[in-house]
Amino acid sequence: MIELWPPTGHDGLRCRGRLIVHRPAKLIAIAAAALTFAVGPAAAQFFRPMERIPEPTMRDADPGQTRGTAESVPYEFRKQPVFFRSQEPPGTIVVDTSERFLYLIQSPTRAIRYGVGVGRDGFTWTGILKVTRKAEWPDWTPPEEMIQRQPYLPRWMAGGPGNPMGARAMYLGGTVYRIHGTNAPDTIGQAVSSGCFRLVNDDIADLYERVQLGAKVIVRH
Repeated sequence: MIELWPPTGHDGLRCRGRLIVHRPAKLIAIAAAALTFAVGPAAAQFFRPMERIPEPTMRDADPGQTRGTAESVPYEFRKQPVFFRSQEPPGTIVVDTSERFLYLIQSPTRAIRYGVGVGRDGFTWTGILKVTRKAEWPDWTPPEEMIQRQPYLPRWMAGGPGNPMGARAMYLGGTVYRIHGTNAPDTIGQAVSSGCFRLVNDDIADLYERVQLGAKVIVRH
């Protein structure tokens, strides 16, 4: 089952499961969408004017560079055990995009909380997906739609300290979205991405070891 609402969302999105892409009202009025449904996984291609892409809450670091340190991240966005009531089984990930937190469920009342950077206005989404792939120091190939918006980006970049994907990545369903590290720790707690969720490298390495393939990922706003 796939659920997309409003019918305009992340460029080049490939979806499996339940996914809702949220857009500001001013963008809905000017966006055009094309949806193609087939047996098996659904595919959706979306289009929108490049000049209306909302600005992030802060400028991101350029690929190949590092900016900020994990020690400079505010205390509330550092990894810590917290009280968190949930009926989801241990190992489930819950991302709260409005609070900028990722929770890894440990028990019905406990979780490990990590600070995250989230999608900027126009690139937020909610839904339920699964971790379908994991990679250490992953390479980065920006989607074509991102290249259209930011033509200065490299077409491919090898994994390493300056790579925007950071030290680890977990791929979500059949989408372009990932939970990954970052080359810019100072963006944790900000809305800067095109829909992915970023953690400082030490935190994503810790989360990576705790999360199994097939783990449920719940994204809420």
